[in-house]
Amino acid sequence: MSLKKINTVLAAAFILFILWFGMEFILSPETTAPGFGLPSWPSGDGDGFLIIKGIRDVVLALVLGILLVTGHRRALGWVLLVEALAAYGDMTNVLAHHGSVATALGVHGLTATLMVVNGLLMMRETRKVAAAPATPAPQPA
Repeated sequence: MSLKKINTVLAAAFILFILWFGMEFILSPETTAPGFGLPSWPSGDGDGFLIIKGIRDVVLALVLGILLVTGHRRALGWVLLVEALAAYGDMTNVLAHHGSVATALGVHGLTATLMVVNGLLMMRETRKVAAAPATPAPQPA
């Protein structure tokens, strides 16, 4: 299987996973929240903060999806690298608030690391295209 196909499958999997997770937080925050890894959740009107997390995830997935569908593969690589910071941030948040270490590392940390790997592979795939000098168009005689 070519590097381009591997990258495409990985990126599509991330897009679907992040989109699904985001929609779960928007549609059913109280049932989805315990799987995030934090030991306690806001009560009362606190569900709004969980919905914010869902909206963030949906937007992150849509940005990746647009870049994949439009063929901007080098930009997709860069955005995967940057968006991995959100997952590393989630991991750090869970650890800082004495949440589940297994979830912090096994869900958020692993997701972030795989996003970095996919981003770096995408950059490698597009390296030759980015390094190729532009050739001027032939001039009519």
